[in-house]
Amino acid sequence: MCSQPPKTINDSWIIDETLRLIPLIDRSAGELCFSGGEPILLGEGLIRILKSTDSWLPNTSVHVLSNGRRFADLDFALAYAAIGHHDLMTGIPLYSDLSTNHDYVVQADGAFDETIRGILNLKRARARVELRVVIHKQTYARLAQLAEFIARNLLFVDHVALMGLELMGFTKTNLQELWIDPYDYQEQLEDAIVCFVQHGMNVSIYNHQLCVLRRSLWKFARQSISDWKNEYLPVCESCDVRSGCGGFFTSGLSKPSEHIHAICGSTAVREMTGCKI
Repeated sequence: MCSQPPKTINDSWIIDETLRLIPLIDRSAGELCFSGGEPILLGEGLIRILKSTDSWLPNTSVHVLSNGRRFADLDFALAYAAIGHHDLMTGIPLYSDLSTNHDYVVQADGAFDETIRGILNLKRARARVELRVVIHKQTYARLAQLAEFIARNLLFVDHVALMGLELMGFTKTNLQELWIDPYDYQEQLEDAIVCFVQHGMNVSIYNHQLCVLRRSLWKFARQSISDWKNEYLPVCESCDVRSGCGGFFTSGLSKPSEHIHAICGSTAVREMTGCKI
């Protein structure tokens, strides 16, 4: 499902280049993210990179985005956690409570089982884990059931992010099978949020515009899109809650929700309080 999947090339040169670049990063940087593709494919190379970031950037939090499957190897999960990074979070996607659905989304048999074992191994090693649920046509219908599965079996994860779809890579080529207007899954999204809140879990909504979310969900919405690929539509110029709205991926401007509109009025501004990170 990764919108920017790995390619069948040898890119191990990235390890040495990254190690050369890390000392050049300003030490005031708040956060650094390692994505892909699948950064865990670098194996020991990624561990070297994370050790370097911990040494050179003592005030910077690090986020690693991974499918989680490599962590099914307990020895690797323990070695990864043993880095002892001062502020490391690993974001792992989970698309369904049903193994067949998750495996279909990622197009890999057995992926669900390996991902769950990876999450369990990371938490066994006391590593921090964020579950990422990308919402699209293949996943929205069972959001409530997935939330219940997570609350019953993975209550110990550190954060759950319910995420809007980014129109990149394989997402574009499979848009008809994946696209659903976010306005149309608000009931399922709210049911999932209620479940997480009732179980005392830390949950956020990423990559959504406030005008398509129910007002009850606004306090969970985050401005999560990186600034270099974050834009707004002309209609947003007159919106009173734009400052707290997640906006759009640049790649998604060509297919926004049909329900995008400006929100005006002092009541809306008051309701927005607490929406921003």
